[in-house]
Amino acid sequence: MKKACLIITGLLFVLMVLSLVIVLLQKNIPLKNKIALIRIEGPILDSKKHVEVIKEYAKDASIKAIVLRVDTPGGAVAPSQEIYEEVKKAMEKKKVVVSMGSIAASGGYYISSPCSKIIANPGTLTGSIGVIMEIPNLEGLMSKIGIKTEVIKSGRHKDMGSIFRKMEKEEKELLQGVMDNVHEQFIKAVSDGRKLKMEKVREIADGRIFTGEQAVKYGLVDELGTLEYAIRTTATMVGIKDEPEVVTKEDKFSLIDILRSKLPDEITNVFPALKIKYLYTP
Repeated sequence: MKKACLIITGLLFVLMVLSLVIVLLQKNIPLKNKIALIRIEGPILDSKKHVEVIKEYAKDASIKAIVLRVDTPGGAVAPSQEIYEEVKKAMEKKKVVVSMGSIAASGGYYISSPCSKIIANPGTLTGSIGVIMEIPNLEGLMSKIGIKTEVIKSGRHKDMGSIFRKMEKEEKELLQGVMDNVHEQFIKAVSDGRKLKMEKVREIADGRIFTGEQAVKYGLVDELGTLEYAIRTTATMVGIKDEPEVVTKEDKFSLIDILRSKLPDEITNVFPALKIKYLYTP
């Protein structure tokens, strides 16, 4: 009886080890022709989720290529730059193709620019290579309702951009210098990503938008096509002859999203702050 128990226990242990080995092999050996689809939709407020997914698919040997479905007007500068850098890292390992949806403007174009190929719909709104900062002035309103603010500061420009007073000429010049520097970073990113001369990018980097069809003429987009076309094109680029298996992550909403500022603009804008944005705001 004891001998039979030992044999059964041994067999169960072997089965567990074999199962573990199979799982590990599936993660590291490309068993199927898979293409990962990553959706970047809505304002870019944070990069963490997108960076993690791009990094995961870049490491996964079963994923032959990545398709980024970009449908965003852009957003905060730093998160856009972080996604851009992660896309560049992923491209060292595999092809990354962009499929543009209704809008892929400003920060949406920024994160698309380094990819292997950019495919847009004819009516996609893209471009908007520029930077924006909006600072409301509540001085008149505060005066009408009889509220004054007292500011104690250690530096002359510490309250620069305050919503409670008019901005001085010198402050505007300082902030314009910041904007020009961030704008130049955008131009360089597009120049590097699209292999275009800086001068050529600068000519159209005045914030204007383009349709997908117009963007092809300026070298900002490679081809016109739908998401399905982008997936088929990507499959061909990496030598997949059959229908590829498209894998994607479920977009889950949680309390953490709220704590990480995943709130509507109508709520977050109640608490104004200096924000430099790669954002198309018609």
